Parts: sequence; C-alpha cells; structure tokens
Amino acid sequence: MMPAAHVIVLRHLWVLRKGRPWNLAVNGVFEPFLYLMSIGVGIGQLIDGDGGAVAYAAFVAPALLATSAMNSAIAETTGAVWWRLRFEKFYDAIITTPLTVRDIAYGEIAASVLRSTLSAACFLVVIAAFGMVHSWWALLALPACVLIAYAFSAAGMAATTVIREFHHQQYLQLVMLPMFLFATTFYPLSVYPAALQPVVAALPLYQSIELLRGLTTGRLGPGMLLAVAYLLTMALFSTWLATRRLTHLLIK
Repeated sequence: MMPAAHVIVLRHLWVLRKGRPWNLAVNGVFEPFLYLMSIGVGIGQLIDGDGGAVAYAAFVAPALLATSAMNSAIAETTGAVWWRLRFEKFYDAIITTPLTVRDIAYGEIAASVLRSTLSAACFLVVIAAFGMVHSWWALLALPACVLIAYAFSAAGMAATTVIREFHHQQYLQLVMLPMFLFATTFYPLSVYPAALQPVVAALPLYQSIELLRGLTTGRLGPGMLLAVAYLLTMALFSTWLATRRLTHLLIK
C-alpha cells in the first residue's frame, strides 16, 4: 500500500463505525449459511445417510467460504465505488489534495479486502463450529481468504472503471452466478467432460475453492500452489488495470 492510501481505509472505517459494522458479518454469513444448510446438509442426507450429510457439507463449506469472500469483495468495489466515481465525483475532489490516483485505487482495494476478510472470517468460524473443518491446515484458510478477497476486490475495482451506467452492474452477475454454480461449488471437477475441465479450472472461483478446500480438508497438493500463483497474478494485474483506468478517468 502507498503511504497515503491508508487515509482512504481510515475514512471507510470511520463511516463504518458510525453505521452498523455487524451488518458485514451478517451479510457475509447469512446467504452462504442458507446454502450450506439447504444443499450441504439437506442434499447430503440423500447422498449417504446421516454420515454423508456431514461429509458432503464439509465438501461444500469451503466452496461457500470462497464464494462469500468473492461476493463481499465484488459488492464492496462496485456499487459504492461506482457511485463515488461517476455520480458524487468524490475522487475528483480527492485528487486536488496530496493523495494520488494510486492512493485511491490501493485504498479502496485495501478497504474492500478488510471488509471481505471480516465476512469470510465469520463464516469460517461458523463452519468450524459445525465440525466441517477437518485439518489444522485450516488455520491458513484466513490468509487464503485475504488473497481471494484481494484478487476479487482488485478485479471488481477494475470492472467498475469501465461501467458507464449503474444498471450495467447487473452484467457482473451474468459472470458471477454461473461461476458460482459451475466452479465445483457443489460437485467435483471430475463430473465434467474432459474437454470442459480446463475451462472450469480457469475460473478464478474454482482456484479459490481448490485452495480453501485443500486447507480445510487437509488434502494438500501442488494445485494449491498453482491457485496461489493464479490469484496473486489476478490481483496484481487487476490492481494495475484499475489504477491505469482511474488515472484515465480522473486526470484529464
């Protein structure tokens, strides 16, 4: 983070403090918890009796954890950021101060990562309390959620800079919803035909799920290092793109 980017983070924390910070935890837990109970536990009962419910729920839980981090990150860097960028002209005022465009981009991404990690941490506590974590490697799940939140926050920030109308944000859902449904959230990659498996594996949510699923189940493999490299590359490229696009929009 640039030295002055923390000013943006502090500003958001101040606004959050005056609002309802517990909403972040509720919003981050409520929706994935419903999916976990209805599909992970409910359908799990049909797979292999009572024991299968626990095993299948433990398979689904880390996928929903990754989804929670993704959804929170995208939400934080789209709606409110777009409003401040396109309508309030908030950033136009900021660049008249010593803060730079890079400070704005880094600060918004950092604030989003902070909030998204809080939501993910709350859901991680929930699945651990329900016995759906089976390895001490799960202690690394929180840092992994930070990386996932960083990757999707930066991507969301970059996407926001190209969205011209507020209602165009619905197009993001045309990407996120299919990714949620088909990125092995509820079933393994092996169910897909061989020709489709590389396509699914190229999805950022799939890489996020593979990383968290390996950590929470203790089934480690070289693919997890690939996932880390993938998400880090995505994060760094998206941060660069967001900064470049913001510079184009704000420096005229």
